Amino acid sequence: MEDYTSSSGYRFRRIQHQLCASNPEFEPLLNENMDQWPHLNELIQCYKADWLVDENKYGRYESIAPPSFPNQIYEGPDTDMETEMRLASERISKNEDASYDDVPSTSGRQMSEISLHKSSFNCQDMHFGECPLPPYEPAFDWENERSLIVGQRTPETLPTHTSGLKITVKVLSLSFQVGLIEPFYGTICLYNRDRKEKLSEDFHFRVLPTEGQDVNTSLLHRAVFSLDAPSASICLLIQLERTATEEGGVTTSVYSRKEPVHMAEREKQKLQVWSRIMPCRQSFAWTIFPLFESNNVAAAGGAVSPSSPLTPNVSGPTPLDTFAEHVSKITLDGKQAQYSSGSSVIVEISNLNKVKESYTEDLLLDPKRKVHKPVKGVLKLEVEKLHTSLIDVDNISDGGSIINDSNDAGDRFIETSLGKHHSNGPDIPRSGSLKFIGINRKDICRNVSIPAGEDHPDFSDHFQAFDFRRMTRSEPFSQLFHCLYVYPLTVSLGRKRNLFIRIEMRKDDADIQKQPLEAVFPKEQGQTLEKYAHTQIAVGARMACYHDEVKLCLPAILTPQHHLLFTFFHVDLLMKLEAPKPVIIGYAALPLTSHIQLLSDVSLPILRELVPHYLQDNSKERLHFLEDGKNVFKLRLRLCSYLIPVNERIRDFFLEYDRHNLRTSPPWGSELLEAINSLKNVDSTALLQFLQPILNLLLHLIGDGGETLQVAAFRAMVNILTRVQQESSDGADRNSFLVKYVDYAFNDFGGRQAPVYAGLSTVWGSLARSKAKGYRVGPVYDDVLAMAWFFLELIVKSMALEQSRLFYHSLPSGEDVPPLQLKEGVFRCIIQLYDCLLTEVHERCKKGLGLAKRLNSCLAFFCYDLLSIIEPRQVFELVSLYIDKFAGVCQSVLHDCKLTFLQIICDHDLFVEMPGRDPSDRNYLSSVLIQEIFLTLDHDDLSQRAKAARILVVLMCKHEFDSRYQKQEDKLYIAQLYFPFIGQILDEMPVFYNLNATEKREVLIVILQIIRNLDGPSLVKAWQQSIARTRLFFKLLEECLVHFEHKKPADSMLLGCSSRRPDNEGHDSPKYSDRLSPSINTYLSEASRQEVRGTPENGYLWHRVSPQLSSPNQPYSLREALAQAQSSRIGATTRALRESLHPILRQKLEVWEENLSTAVSLQVLEIADKFSVAAASQSIATDYGKLDCITSMMMGLFSRSQPLAFWKAFFSVLNNIFSVHGATLMARENDRFLKQIAFHLLRLAVFRNDSIRKRAVLGLQILIRNSFYYFTNTTRLRVMLTITLSELMSDVQVTQMKPNGSLEESGEARRLRKSLEEMADCTMTVQFINDCGLPGNALEAFSENSTDNLWSWSEVKYLSDSLLQALDAALEHAVLASVMTIDRYAAAESYHKLAMAYASVPDLHIMWLLHLCDAHQEMQSCAEAAQCAVAVAGVIMQVRVASVFPFLSWLLALMTFLCQALVGRNDAVWNREHVASLSKICPMVSNAVASEASAAEVEGYGASKLTVDSAVKYLQLANKLFSQAELYHFCANILELIIPVYKSRRAYGQLAKCHTSLSSIYDSILEQESSPITFIDATYYRVGFYGTRFGKLDRKEYVYREPRDVRLGDIMEKLSRIYESKIDGSHTLHIIPDSRQVNAEELQPDVCYLQITAVDPVMEDEDLESRRERIFSLSTGSVRARVFDRFLFDTPFTKNGKTQGGLEDQWKRRTVLQTQGSFPALVNRLLVVKSESLEFSPVENAIGMIETRTAALRNELEEPRSSENDQLPRLQSLQRILQGSVAVQVNSGVLSVCKAFLSGEPATRLRSQELQQLIAALLEFMAVCKRAIRVHFRLIGEEDQDFHTQLVNGFQSLTAELSHYIPAILSEL
Repeated sequence: MEDYTSSSGYRFRRIQHQLCASNPEFEPLLNENMDQWPHLNELIQCYKADWLVDENKYGRYESIAPPSFPNQIYEGPDTDMETEMRLASERISKNEDASYDDVPSTSGRQMSEISLHKSSFNCQDMHFGECPLPPYEPAFDWENERSLIVGQRTPETLPTHTSGLKITVKVLSLSFQVGLIEPFYGTICLYNRDRKEKLSEDFHFRVLPTEGQDVNTSLLHRAVFSLDAPSASICLLIQLERTATEEGGVTTSVYSRKEPVHMAEREKQKLQVWSRIMPCRQSFAWTIFPLFESNNVAAAGGAVSPSSPLTPNVSGPTPLDTFAEHVSKITLDGKQAQYSSGSSVIVEISNLNKVKESYTEDLLLDPKRKVHKPVKGVLKLEVEKLHTSLIDVDNISDGGSIINDSNDAGDRFIETSLGKHHSNGPDIPRSGSLKFIGINRKDICRNVSIPAGEDHPDFSDHFQAFDFRRMTRSEPFSQLFHCLYVYPLTVSLGRKRNLFIRIEMRKDDADIQKQPLEAVFPKEQGQTLEKYAHTQIAVGARMACYHDEVKLCLPAILTPQHHLLFTFFHVDLLMKLEAPKPVIIGYAALPLTSHIQLLSDVSLPILRELVPHYLQDNSKERLHFLEDGKNVFKLRLRLCSYLIPVNERIRDFFLEYDRHNLRTSPPWGSELLEAINSLKNVDSTALLQFLQPILNLLLHLIGDGGETLQVAAFRAMVNILTRVQQESSDGADRNSFLVKYVDYAFNDFGGRQAPVYAGLSTVWGSLARSKAKGYRVGPVYDDVLAMAWFFLELIVKSMALEQSRLFYHSLPSGEDVPPLQLKEGVFRCIIQLYDCLLTEVHERCKKGLGLAKRLNSCLAFFCYDLLSIIEPRQVFELVSLYIDKFAGVCQSVLHDCKLTFLQIICDHDLFVEMPGRDPSDRNYLSSVLIQEIFLTLDHDDLSQRAKAARILVVLMCKHEFDSRYQKQEDKLYIAQLYFPFIGQILDEMPVFYNLNATEKREVLIVILQIIRNLDGPSLVKAWQQSIARTRLFFKLLEECLVHFEHKKPADSMLLGCSSRRPDNEGHDSPKYSDRLSPSINTYLSEASRQEVRGTPENGYLWHRVSPQLSSPNQPYSLREALAQAQSSRIGATTRALRESLHPILRQKLEVWEENLSTAVSLQVLEIADKFSVAAASQSIATDYGKLDCITSMMMGLFSRSQPLAFWKAFFSVLNNIFSVHGATLMARENDRFLKQIAFHLLRLAVFRNDSIRKRAVLGLQILIRNSFYYFTNTTRLRVMLTITLSELMSDVQVTQMKPNGSLEESGEARRLRKSLEEMADCTMTVQFINDCGLPGNALEAFSENSTDNLWSWSEVKYLSDSLLQALDAALEHAVLASVMTIDRYAAAESYHKLAMAYASVPDLHIMWLLHLCDAHQEMQSCAEAAQCAVAVAGVIMQVRVASVFPFLSWLLALMTFLCQALVGRNDAVWNREHVASLSKICPMVSNAVASEASAAEVEGYGASKLTVDSAVKYLQLANKLFSQAELYHFCANILELIIPVYKSRRAYGQLAKCHTSLSSIYDSILEQESSPITFIDATYYRVGFYGTRFGKLDRKEYVYREPRDVRLGDIMEKLSRIYESKIDGSHTLHIIPDSRQVNAEELQPDVCYLQITAVDPVMEDEDLESRRERIFSLSTGSVRARVFDRFLFDTPFTKNGKTQGGLEDQWKRRTVLQTQGSFPALVNRLLVVKSESLEFSPVENAIGMIETRTAALRNELEEPRSSENDQLPRLQSLQRILQGSVAVQVNSGVLSVCKAFLSGEPATRLRSQELQQLIAALLEFMAVCKRAIRVHFRLIGEEDQDFHTQLVNGFQSLTAELSHYIPAILSEL
């Protein structure tokens, strides 16, 4: 038969059958004429024909190289990785010699940004990023996924007849103490010492002496012995022979004697001469060498004792540099053979037991047998164990070494223990008699090749010892072996003889002179077959014993004449004149046909001589026997033949088959029918051994044996298959022996007769139809269904073989084989058979029988195979028949079968290329699959839904990684095949929403894969149907973002509205990842069971993980055990499982999740970009008014954590979208979208990653550009950015803790500040644009038909400054958080700054004002709190006034609407005059806010919420607070603003209350003015700050407003307490005790200074240059608003530097302070912005003092009088003033002035004007005192006469004293 190789387009690959791999002597058997023995012809053909393997049966899948996944750079502490990766890429680029193969291909390796772009965009220029599917399935293994299919077929390895464990033995040398003089011979075999059983044939060797030396060379090669498994009872039996001892010559005792040590020269000569002439040999010595010794030997070679050469290391692992593992590749099934520890050990055997007499092997271990002296010699062997096992390619590590999964000590042949023996030297004593002298390392890396058909290395030059246990194993014979082993045992004669035996095989007994057959195997390898074999010689024994083994090659056809002839010789062992000659003493004959099957020993008599026809009974009379014809010769036979069955029924079947074929058995077929039926009683071992020929013969009968024989053969075949399945099953549904038969051995008779598929289909179909019709056919039918897979695969292979034979010669090279054209009758029969089997599946599924699922899978694989053989549309008929039978959503079991069926069918290699059922249709299978998958997703069974989704994902992965479909047009075709699935999802979205999270991810990843590969027109068609459908399409994309979002735990800030939440940890489904494919959990679970065998240089392990590593319920490592213990306590949470992973695996998992999230986001971004382009042409169905699809996508992308790779692609898309749809997106309808965009751009501007931050700045500039382009200004955008900045401040941590525990500005705040500054920097913008890849004109805003650029950098700078002001206010407020309760002043200021920063947004402005109001109320600062309430009301009033009086023409329409609304409610009650009056109370109220009130109408922010009612509410609050502060004049003004509102609403009750309250207020004002005690509402203090520890307060002065009861000492204590808590231990706080001017440069640097001075408020009309003292009330007769912005204080000083001095030296400095604003203000302190000083001389001070007293007294005398009682001056007040003016005890005041300035030298220094002013003041003072005394006299009664007398006396005395200085005073008074 020709070679149907796959390289020529055919599906079969020929594998040569090595039938003579070790025994070329069997080749003549193949050339014999077997025509008369058809069964032998078939047997020979079984061992001769090459195997044909169908390469397509188990699928052919060539995948592309596994993708590599770069580390994605997210915002977080690891942001600097971007720099590291860039530096790494530069280092890689410098290495010119580094190839791509040198770069590790693990998924976790880092790649530079440059290499990322190369891999992403060079290959797929149209895509923004990598495909999401590879990171979702990073460990996709097609083989593993297929293995999970129910009923999946798994390939078997080649049929073999040897076990995996092999021992090689080589004789190195033999040495004796006396020297090696003569040749020695020996045999080695495997021996079981417990059962005293020989396990293998003998390996013969000889050792020849070398002249002059005691060394020798082995003349034979290695012997290879096979073992099932290590066992302590398995040994090497070594038997030595030497030349038979000459009588009187040198005996064997010389080899065991102690003295003399060396042999004499004469003895040497005698031995040498004798050994040359004597051919006979005798036994010399024997030994048993244990291979494995242990109390506990594992099945695969456990630990053994150190006395064994195969002892593994028990003390520790072997160092890597002491052994190597070699792997050789074979081309079968993609597997590799592993020879673990392919090293050898050299052993020295010194316990050689000398033999005194001949023996049999049975007597070796007889305890009664005496052991003689040991031989003084050493036999040196090299022993090596080669354990051949097929391992998965996945266990091969990067360097080519093998990861040892079994951890079996016995798998390592040579370990450290042997190495240690070697290193310590050879003289260390050993237990037993073995001595290890070293390890031969030269063969460690020996290249081993494996021929096809064998699982052992190719030792063609070695002796392959036949394993006798092959004949008893229950496995099929796979190679030709046809031998007979003869073992002569004993010969009992009456006298002693030197006896040996010659064995030969004769064809007949007719001619005794005829030469025997050449059938004896030679003892030396490489020789041809011999005619004779000789045993050893038994010297001088009556009972001659032998242990020889003679191996004979049997003829293929044994006749009754074939026999063995034994000739017995006696030889005289004395050399005379010539060499001794043997003498024949008798013969023995053994017919083979009658004795070859015997299993017991055979005893024969010995003939004296031979006569012709000595075997025939009629010749016995002529025969003469020795020993009276007794059976004195005992022997043993061992038949090892693969041609002669031991079982009689099998022989009968073969015989009857031959007779039937040769037509020699009338009546035809009756005996054969009986023989066929008797096969069911054949022993299972014999049945398995001849399984292949029996099945071939039965198939031959099924094909052309007639109906009766066909049915009988079919039933017998079913019975045989069932028995094989049951008795030799390894638990698999497909028995390995049967699989090997179908896959390898079955050749459909090699084309010598008609194919069997027609006959087999007919017979089986008739049986199936009879079952369907209800006829009784017996229980065999159930067995047929159980073994249906076997028959179906036979049918398929038979068809495929015929297809290959038909087109082999006619097919042009490189073309595919055309489909096989089945005959109509055959195809109809197949359809009928298929229908019957399908009915069985349907019925048995309903009963819940397991057989149904297996049969269902068989039918699926049957269709799968037929797709490659016959016309696919014929197969579609079978598929359609199946779908019709299982139509719709049927029972759960039936539906599961349907899914499995489709899963198998669609796994076909050519699934993508399948045609439609009609020529015009596209891919029938894909349409069926999509329909059924969608039906399943709507099913209630959760497992089936998961299975359906998994089918789609696996198919997508298979297509994605298939090397055949890497072209873009192929990907497009595949995407179009699956695109209808998206349509079905969109039509039935509730089906999707009903799925759980895992199922949704599976469906979504499929959708993303389909969309990715679709072209533009296909996508546009999907968006053209309806707006609702388009929205649903983008809903799916939003679901993608939600379900594949990667949340970095190291992120330092929240994501605003989409803040990160902790993982939803459920205890019901433990997973390593909630984002990746479910299969990755299995992958990681298995990977975590591996021990790390050392970390490679690149830091990553586990390219793939073998699924069979360890027990699933037993932890492999301590890490896993701890993880399991933790999970048992806290539940199998995702977090706990991830923590249990090895760090490298955990890193890989993190990288996979990052890349998946990135790929999904980039894919969604790509679709959004395509949709934007399509929407620009108005060619799709969407809401063009809001473009909600685009806005929702952008928000979904913005609101999630994204890596740098995403942001690099995002801003180009953002610019494009705004360029095309800016008008729509900037409109008020999209305020929410615009506000969120602004928020996220500001959020990105805080990022540590500078690349992302710069792009955020550019994004803000894109918004500004659109604001200029569409609105010519940034007013509305500024309001939006201010609002979003306020929201961002609640998420960003703007402060951080310093080492001393205080707070400072955080990095986030600094980066935000830097971003806002760069936003207005025109020089950096150009660089940003170039770095981000945007066009150079991206920020140009040229209006239509104009050349003027609307962009204004000054306005951008104003915008930036406004935002920076808000940032600074928020930062200052946050820094003060820890001292907010201590330093109330700073707290109030921080609230005030926040309110001012957000003044452009009324809502925010009011919010912070109310916070400030609350803070003041807590401080009991009622006036300041009232001012806050007034400010809030003022803001509202401004907005209302702006609504009535619109100030901008472009807001006219909006304002008109507002005015109409207000007029309708009668709320238009205020005008600008009202606002002006309010501003007198609170100067902060102005019209500045009104200009941006309407611009702040952004999603809940703006004027719409600021109503008149709210203004009234805050005015009432202000009224209440002013009342508490007793500032009633403010209350009157406020009520006058409330009354118009109630008037307009006709709220008379409220009006009455207002007027009542107003009356009460005026009464309170009158009471304050009429009070004798001057009313003071507050005290004021100037506070100066000096010291660096004060920060911004350093060298600044403030005026504090305090309650009227706060004294100077109180405020000193309060401020000391506040600032001492802020100053650390390195600084001290000092209060300057006076109010002198401070020079800050003269102060100590480590001391903080406070200067606190009481100040007086200055009235608007007050003369500040007056020299009078300010001690009287500031109030006048009219009501004045107590609003102060100027303050003064007087400071005394002298010119000599002293603070105090005499009146003539005392100067006074008056300081006037101007504050930033007026009191009462929104805060308790105001900054001093201006300070002026005025100095008064001593005389001016004196004049001022006198004038002040005069004014006070006159003011008391001139008080208005309303009535006689009430209007009289108060007597007490007048008495107090007079007493202080004219009393004797106080006269020193006026007298001291006179003495100081009117006497002596001071008088001469005064100018005349000063002197006149002083005299005039004194005269006026005395005149007023005189008048006051008179008034006093009129007012007093009797009780005050004495006091009045004192006043008169005092006045007279004072006048007398003054007359000395002013003589004119007497005349004046």
